[in-house]
Amino acid sequence: MKIDKKIIKELSDYLDEFNLTELEYTEKDTKIKVSKNNVSVNAHPKSINNDTGFKNEPKSLSPTAKGIEITSPIIGTAYHAPEPGAKKFVEVGKKIKKGDTVMIVEAMKTMNHVPSTSDGVVKEICVQDGQPVEFGQTIIILE
Repeated sequence: MKIDKKIIKELSDYLDEFNLTELEYTEKDTKIKVSKNNVSVNAHPKSINNDTGFKNEPKSLSPTAKGIEITSPIIGTAYHAPEPGAKKFVEVGKKIKKGDTVMIVEAMKTMNHVPSTSDGVVKEICVQDGQPVEFGQTIIILE
């Protein structure tokens, strides 16, 4: 089977054009899936919807007056520990490294580990255990 690079390029361009993270294309017996993992640095001020407390503008890594924000990569339910009663991934004051799991976000019965996007010390945990989170919502603030 010969892979048509033009199709892959075109699908990759669609990811950027429509601000997608994943795209799947199927034709007869050929299936192509393209995805990307974005980490963006954004210095825009936070905007908060007063009804829900959720952020309107998604950010992955954002330096603010408060510190460096780690945001939820997906919509789901946030958990502080791998299972009920277990030791929490992070506590306020704990020093963490880039890539360390800071929380789990459950979506559709799948447990998704959220890695730290930066080294730092946990300044604030912004969501409670078992709380629903939105895409781009700040879950941890580092100093």
